[in-house]
Amino acid sequence: MAISMTDAAAARVASFLTNRGKGIGLRLGVKTTGCSGLAYVLEFVDELGAEDLVFEQNGVKIIVDGKSLIHLDGTELDFVKEGLNEGFKFNNPNSKGECGCGESFSV
Repeated sequence: MAISMTDAAAARVASFLTNRGKGIGLRLGVKTTGCSGLAYVLEFVDELGAEDLVFEQNGVKIIVDGKSLIHLDGTELDFVKEGLNEGFKFNNPNSKGECGCGESFSV
């Protein structure tokens, strides 16, 4: 089981952590919500939980809880700029579909 990130995503997360001034990494998780059932959650992590798994790439840690990893295994986190918009993109091989607004996905 693994989570990976592109160089662009790792650089952006590292920049956020530097600007924040604290934190050991970024949590990637899922929550039940939206039209399709699941939505991605990103938040800073200051302390690891007992059930957290850590994936490190380019010196940046992505932390995932075991329940979320079932839905996220194999996911690549990317950071993209499209025109004036920029943000994280989730390349999740487990996703079977997304809602029309792009806020949630199903597995």
